Amino acid sequence: MLLRNPAFLFLLILFISSCSVNRKSSSKNNSATKYTIEGPSNAVAYVERYKFIAVSESKRTGIPASIKLAQGILESGYGSSTLAKKANNHFGIKCGGKQWKGKKHYRKGSCYRVFKSGNDAYVEHSNFLTYNKRYDSLFKLKRTDYKGWARGLKKAGYATNPTYPSKLIDLIERYKLYNYDR
Repeated sequence: MLLRNPAFLFLLILFISSCSVNRKSSSKNNSATKYTIEGPSNAVAYVERYKFIAVSESKRTGIPASIKLAQGILESGYGSSTLAKKANNHFGIKCGGKQWKGKKHYRKGSCYRVFKSGNDAYVEHSNFLTYNKRYDSLFKLKRTDYKGWARGLKKAGYATNPTYPSKLIDLIERYKLYNYDR
């Protein structure tokens, strides 16, 4: 007869809903949810949007999440570049000749891959680094060694700009992105 009592039903519903909220919040208790960044709104928005995939890919591949986030910020202009907006391509990943079978976006005479989402670009960026032999030496570094990774990317030929490592390190330290590597 308790089920017919409105007060009892209200308390039962309240109890059940509070239990499900606790389950949800505890299931996402990982390094991506423990930290929040401070900075301009575009930086905060970008990191909040991509921190989960960066951490997930870091755990899958060993690439520091801080490096992935800093590269995404730098190469996509906090997600506001034309390539990021029109192709969901946050890393400037090119078509790679005949091997890319997906949609293509042409810009300034180059062919770039089009991704369904920014998350897909993060996964493909991980695959690009993981399966390209010239980056093998990076995977001998610790996942928390973002400085080594930044310098190693330049040394392996990822970027031609001589200040590329310092730009990545500056972004990581400015926004404390190293917190996502733990």
